[in-house]
Amino acid sequence: MKTLTRSLVAIVALMSLLPIAESTFASDDDQKPSAITSKELSHDALSAASERIRQTGQQIREDIAEARRARQQRLALEAKQETERKKEAERAREQAQKDAEKLAAAKEAKQRQALEAAQAQARQEAAERAAKAEQERRAALAAQRALEEKIAKEQAARTASGAGGGGNKLGGEVRYGIDF
Repeated sequence: MKTLTRSLVAIVALMSLLPIAESTFASDDDQKPSAITSKELSHDALSAASERIRQTGQQIREDIAEARRARQQRLALEAKQETERKKEAERAREQAQKDAEKLAAAKEAKQRQALEAAQAQARQEAAERAAKAEQERRAALAAQRALEEKIAKEQAARTASGAGGGGNKLGGEVRYGIDF
């Protein structure tokens, strides 16, 4: 937009200088006698000025076209950069999401592993308690068997001592070292 405004200002400035150029050429004609008339001089000056204006207009059009191309290129570059920024932001968001998922999976695996370790320890403790209880039960059974065997032996001994003597006879039983 600035280029267009500058171009218009330049055209207006050149057009405003046209009458001054005519008067300058006319005053030169008055000082120098020549074969060229002021009418021809003004025509030549107008043609030259017209050619310069045409060239300036052409240059202004080229400048405007170049400015438009530059603006389009800048807009295309900005759009491309914006697209790249969006893609990069999307990649970063996806990476952050993947990292969060990996972290959550790692935490879950760690918790699962801790739970499994706790369960394994509880099973081991339960097995140890069961083994200890089994050992205590066997010891109690062995003690009970030993007691039963002892009782059985004592009964057998009583029975055997009672069967061999035929019972209690008077004087057959010793008490306090006295025979009755």
